[in-house]
Amino acid sequence: MSEFYPEGELINTEENRRAIADEQRLQECILSGKILEAPCIVCDSRHNLIVDFGFIKGIIPRTEGAIGIDDGTTRDIALISRVNKAVCFKITAFVGNEYGEKTAILSRKMAQQECMKSYISNLTPGDIINAKVTHLEQFGCFVDIGCGIPSLIPIDAISVSRINHPSNRMSVGQNIKAVVKSIENNKVSLSHKELLGTWAENAALFKTGETVTGYIRSIENYGIFVELTPNLAGLAELKENVHINQHASVFIKAVIPEKMKVKLIIVDAFDSGYSSGSFKYFIESGHLDSWVYSTPESDKMIKTVF
Repeated sequence: MSEFYPEGELINTEENRRAIADEQRLQECILSGKILEAPCIVCDSRHNLIVDFGFIKGIIPRTEGAIGIDDGTTRDIALISRVNKAVCFKITAFVGNEYGEKTAILSRKMAQQECMKSYISNLTPGDIINAKVTHLEQFGCFVDIGCGIPSLIPIDAISVSRINHPSNRMSVGQNIKAVVKSIENNKVSLSHKELLGTWAENAALFKTGETVTGYIRSIENYGIFVELTPNLAGLAELKENVHINQHASVFIKAVIPEKMKVKLIIVDAFDSGYSSGSFKYFIESGHLDSWVYSTPESDKMIKTVF
């Protein structure tokens, strides 16, 4: 398992709390090169990040705030957005002023560089990793894959069942699993749907004759697509006064593996905020060379090769 984690995962650990408890222990971390976390309380007008240890302040100079800040490949919003959140860093020095007050000099970039060298540079397509959702855009979900280093899961790679926006599926701060899709110029692109099970694995969770919960994802002139799981949707007959993203109670009329279809009847539909919870992962660790969603009986092949 990786020793590098998305920001915020270390801050409340006993080891981290002990390491930032007093100045002597912070001094020891200069020699050990230990990666620590503490809350960022301010991003000043020069975009330096100020960290609060309680007994002393720390400063992450702007150019030490993230990989790419000094050459412009990372924008300053990456620093501003850390206010009121945990930041990771290495301690590089202590400086004092004329009043005898000390400030710890910190580097978030050094923590990220170590994460890149010792962890991310060793990843290969198909590796399954931990990630943390940082923000959502129409086109995809941005995640932290270690020490604040960002990666993207495109919206069509989040799940097999289509969604209108990543917020239909995920929420900021959520810890997830992901699979490395590609690595190019030190940029890691991720996928997610391959971990959520094949058609057969998801269909096995349901039986003909059951009435279950679903989410209305699409309304077409020939029927209504209802999501049963993130990787399984069925087609229901048209029904009036039904809207996209409503919850629905659906009767399972038929499950047809050779066509990869589930036929449904909507019993009821109602408005309710989508609650993003933990995912049911059929694969949680290790490595994938390829993944086949389709059933053996189906003529349609849906496959990912890493």
